[in-house]
Amino acid sequence: MRLNIAHTTEYTYDEPVPYSLQRLRLNPLTGPAQKVLNWAITVDGAKVEAGYADQYGNRTELVSVEGTDHTIRIIASGEVETQDRAGVFGTHQGFCPLWLFLRETPRTKPGKLVKELARGVTGDSELAQMHALMEAIHEAVAYTPGSTNTETTAEEALEAKTGVCQDHAHIFISAARLIGMPARYISGYLLMEGQTDQVATHAWAEVHLPGLGWVGFDAANKLCPNDSYVRIASGLCYRDCAPVSGLRIGPSGGSFGENLKVSLTVSAGQTQSQNGQSQSQS
Repeated sequence: MRLNIAHTTEYTYDEPVPYSLQRLRLNPLTGPAQKVLNWAITVDGAKVEAGYADQYGNRTELVSVEGTDHTIRIIASGEVETQDRAGVFGTHQGFCPLWLFLRETPRTKPGKLVKELARGVTGDSELAQMHALMEAIHEAVAYTPGSTNTETTAEEALEAKTGVCQDHAHIFISAARLIGMPARYISGYLLMEGQTDQVATHAWAEVHLPGLGWVGFDAANKLCPNDSYVRIASGLCYRDCAPVSGLRIGPSGGSFGENLKVSLTVSAGQTQSQNGQSQSQS
């Protein structure tokens, strides 16, 4: 399937920003389940300083702001061709060893509830266990936009029994690591059926399984990623995959009013049929 994506992030400040450095992880890469046909990032009100691949292989840009601007606008857009591989990403790639993905982070540190969840997972294979874990999390934690924030831990979300896709992914990762499975966080985009406008980017988890390699599990939707998904970045938790993160420096004792506005659309693209007529692809 061809997916058209337009993602705008706009920061508006009550007064000029003396200095700001932002890290962008907004570039999907061609890989086993997707091919980037075209992609561009434009930044208004800021200067692109550098671009590099981080330790997880994520394409990253650094942009700075210095001067009198009140608004920073970041636009990422393009077209990606996706393939349904039933969630299987495949063999491990990159410099990070698999054992690194067994390491906990502050957001994925297991508490009593996550440990109980992990102990209750059963199945006649590692794959069956991960499917059972995905279903258990989906039933235990209701998807409720705005109920948590980017600092919410897996244990806190499981205790509250509510959260967003980020929380489902963190709980899954935390429990999978307790079971002994290397697990990582994936950020990306999702085409929702009958819905073009999205509230935010999406998130899911991947686990490294014997004979399959990395396999994705989206506990928020209780399915393995298919051709409706576009992956952007991977890491140990949300911190490694945040679309936009950074720091802002102002006068000592000063404060800035910051307003964030996000606009995101994901839609099925158009392909050419054999008779030359344009047709929607799904």
